[in-house]
Amino acid sequence: MTQARHAIWKFVIALPLLPCTALAQASLPDPYNSPQRQWTRLPDGKAWGSSAGIEIGPHGELWAIDRCAANSCDGSALAAVHQLDPATGKVIRSIGGGLFAFPHGLHIDRDGNVWVTDPAISKDGRTGQQVIKMSPDGRVLMRLGMAGMSGGGAGMFHDPADVVTAPGGDIFVADGHGAVALDLPPDTITRIIKFSKDGKFIKAWGSLGSGPSQFRNAHALALDSQGRLFVADRVNGRIQIFTQDGVYLTEYRQFGFPSGIYIDRNDTLYAVDYNTAGHKGVFIGSAKTGIASAFIPDDAAGEGIVADANGTLYGATPTGITRFTRK
Repeated sequence: MTQARHAIWKFVIALPLLPCTALAQASLPDPYNSPQRQWTRLPDGKAWGSSAGIEIGPHGELWAIDRCAANSCDGSALAAVHQLDPATGKVIRSIGGGLFAFPHGLHIDRDGNVWVTDPAISKDGRTGQQVIKMSPDGRVLMRLGMAGMSGGGAGMFHDPADVVTAPGGDIFVADGHGAVALDLPPDTITRIIKFSKDGKFIKAWGSLGSGPSQFRNAHALALDSQGRLFVADRVNGRIQIFTQDGVYLTEYRQFGFPSGIYIDRNDTLYAVDYNTAGHKGVFIGSAKTGIASAFIPDDAAGEGIVADANGTLYGATPTGITRFTRK
């Protein structure tokens, strides 16, 4: 898979926003100060590269992806994931060098382990199309998928976009990051895959389309306090909600075209929309009801969003990490 294929989403970045949604955004309060752009730098002082993944660990540790000070890690030995000091943005530790072609989705599990998805294939065919689990010190603990090979079935991925683990250890992967263009063949692989905690395939569900349990760029995953699985179905402009066995429950369409979603322990839902030209920003609402209660306008919004225990927000964007503090 080429980098051009991976960037196919650019054809839809100007997706129209329904007038009613635009009015709803305008009526919502913004409880945050102006965003702090490029809030952190790499250990050598260089500017952060492109990012799509940022997460909070079980003890408040903050991790973020940097695509090797560029927009790709293909051929680079630089670390791809960094732990940051939430107060200062200083890099505490760096891991994942040489493991990824295009690190994308990021998840920190309940033991503090670091999971990264890679939906590209390196030029030498040795990396990509995998989900890799690492310890906080960078030891590889598990690999899902076949390095450098794209496909369907139980043992391969077709552009894995994000990963999340349930309290019992089951693993969920959003597969099909490239399922964006409106003229794709109907058998294009786009699905949610469930694995056991030891990486054994359990089941998969989903197909290309806009109906229930169909996806067009399943881009991010989150679990709420009830254990429901939230899927940011980006190009379809919705969040679909499932049981952990893949039963469709409902969908929310009040959060724009969500690229990244995060649900805190109080079931507050954060969703970032960086695809809607003129109306980019971060929605805040309820995972229980789907009601949006706030909106942070941000014309430089990115693909990842996370909130710490104090309500400070951190966004992963194409130009680095952004921090938002409450007013």
